[in-house]
Amino acid sequence: MTTAPRIDAVFDLDALLTPEERDWQQRARTFAQERILPVIEEDFENAYFRREFVGDLGAAGFLGMHLTGYGCAGAGAVSYGLACLELEAADSGWRTFVSVQGSLAMSAIAKYGSEEQKQAWLPRMAAGDAVGCFALTEPQGGSDPAAMTTTARRDGGSWVIDGAKRWIGLASLADVAVVWARVDDPALGEGGRAVRGFLVPTATPGFTATPIAGKLSMRASVQCDVALEGVRLPADAILPGAEGLSGPFGCLNEARYGIIWGAMGAARSCLEAALERSTSREVFGKPIGANQLTQAKLADMLVEVEKGILLALHLGRLKERDALTPAQISVGKLNSVREALAIAHQARSILAGDGITNAYPVMRHAANLESVRTYEGTDEIHQLVIGRALTGLSAF
Repeated sequence: MTTAPRIDAVFDLDALLTPEERDWQQRARTFAQERILPVIEEDFENAYFRREFVGDLGAAGFLGMHLTGYGCAGAGAVSYGLACLELEAADSGWRTFVSVQGSLAMSAIAKYGSEEQKQAWLPRMAAGDAVGCFALTEPQGGSDPAAMTTTARRDGGSWVIDGAKRWIGLASLADVAVVWARVDDPALGEGGRAVRGFLVPTATPGFTATPIAGKLSMRASVQCDVALEGVRLPADAILPGAEGLSGPFGCLNEARYGIIWGAMGAARSCLEAALERSTSREVFGKPIGANQLTQAKLADMLVEVEKGILLALHLGRLKERDALTPAQISVGKLNSVREALAIAHQARSILAGDGITNAYPVMRHAANLESVRTYEGTDEIHQLVIGRALTGLSAF
């Protein structure tokens, strides 16, 4: 492996991985270094999403790679996590794409869809021939999906959806949207007055996705406002296996798991930049890395990267045994993103004034991580999940 010999000399992750896991990591690292890194600063500056990478990611096996069958790779949880780490070491936007496509949209279809829905969409999405999005968050806020106002009603043999969604990744590029809406249909039994999922081809009249402008974070990615105005769908557009909020939450936990690994990739990238600069920049006649204060900063950053990756690895092994709990996922997501942001800020201090330029990836990672900190559950939401697990009392 070729990340940073001086980091690996202290922290030998390879010894804890299987050959298959190391292979997936190296494949993702190669893609990130050869395809994403040469263009990412320009793309971030220009707020440009490279649609041509989608098929390449599919051909490499990264889309829905943790799913089995339907053209998906069937990789283990740790292999998927390592791929997330390497992609986010290049840019959070590309790990986010893989997450939205695979952990959200494809997982929703794989977990809750009919066989016909799986056959229609999963092979195309795994290949990158079709893009999916996951429309849950609404304009008034994403932390309280129980207050959802988007509705789906029966009209003869059809469903009609009305409502609005916000911060929906990939929506303007997507071929299909997994839309979550509140229904009131006694014909569906106990699930008839609950949140249900629907597969909405984005060419359906009444579906409009508008990219959100003015972002200072995730600029090489696409997030949208979505309007649903009388969107008429056939009766079989509903995801039959998802009833209530456990449906979208099951997908969100898949995405949160990837973030646990991915944020540590951004953190590692920042540490590598600071480490390189500490040996190449001289002040007062010697490299700044020869100063005790700089070494203390580097040591602290390495400790948090190592702890974060070891936590991710532990959670990945639990996931592979089907023993991972939502509270444990919250521990990982809260820790990884919070520490990655702290590492980005510390690395910037070592880079001094040059650290605010795009000669280094640190400010870009720090800006992106502000979004990662918010989506798939804010720090506060994960603190409350953990608090509930500790006390048995809900503070929501």
